Amino acid sequence: MLTLDGSFGEGGGQILRSALALALVTGKPFRIEKIRANRKKPGLMRQHLTAVNAAAGIGAASVSGHAIGFLRREQ
Repeated sequence: MLTLDGSFGEGGGQILRSALALALVTGKPFRIEKIRANRKKPGLMRQHLTAVNAAAGIGAASVSGHAIGFLRREQ
């Protein structure tokens, strides 16, 4: 499984949308940590959750840890 740092670069939702598209094309799973961590409102927002749910439906994928405002922090 590929693990991505969601705070890298511009730290927005683009890394999520790109990862979703690539996962659909390749069939490879991924995990994003610290999604939007450097933003004023970190974590998933409604539009990100909608993209995750749509991609999961298209790809018949299982998803965990997806909720508005969710931000997985390293333990």
